[in-house]
Amino acid sequence: MNILLVEDETRVADFIRRGLSAEGWSVDHAPDGEDALEHAALNSYDVILLDLMLPGIQGQDVCRKLRARKSKTPILMLTALDSPEERVEGLKIGADDYLPKPFDFDELIARVEALHRRATGYASELSETVITSGTLTFDRNSLQVSVEGKEVQLSKKERDLLLLFLTNVGRVLSRERILNSVWGMNADPLTNVVDVYVGRLRRKIGKEGLRITTLRNVGYRMT
Repeated sequence: MNILLVEDETRVADFIRRGLSAEGWSVDHAPDGEDALEHAALNSYDVILLDLMLPGIQGQDVCRKLRARKSKTPILMLTALDSPEERVEGLKIGADDYLPKPFDFDELIARVEALHRRATGYASELSETVITSGTLTFDRNSLQVSVEGKEVQLSKKERDLLLLFLTNVGRVLSRERILNSVWGMNADPLTNVVDVYVGRLRRKIGKEGLRITTLRNVGYRMT
């Protein structure tokens, strides 16, 4: 997937770009509205992530200009402004979705994928309330986790980590993706907290932990 990220805050842009790149997606970054319009004119994108508060040409005007050019690329607006009026205005001028800051990184990934599915004609999948994989069961409502019918006590971070694996079975998850999804954008990218928590989770879920495999210098995958 090719994505154009329009964001003037360097720290936020780096966080988003690292996370999206870890998904295997190609990301171009535009720090302002003028640069964004130039990128969009020269390249083809699957999704545009557009911040509203930009230097020079504002995000709303970038959106208007893109739609005036007959661009059909899905646009996901990102902004710290979250009033109903802002959301309505953004959708009226041509945005396809709206995500207020700060946001959960998994939600950003899910919204990008949903926009891409919608644009390419694929039906969205419904989230399961109870996830069963092997002998492992995770109830999203009660937050109960069990292996072979026996409840396993996990901390919040361990549950979040397990849920990430269960909703991505067979998919390689980079350490960066895991860190962004479970610990958030302010986490130190050099920390080894991911490896520590994966080790704890493996031990707590017993034989099911053997399904979480390490891919050297890449990340983890639940088979």
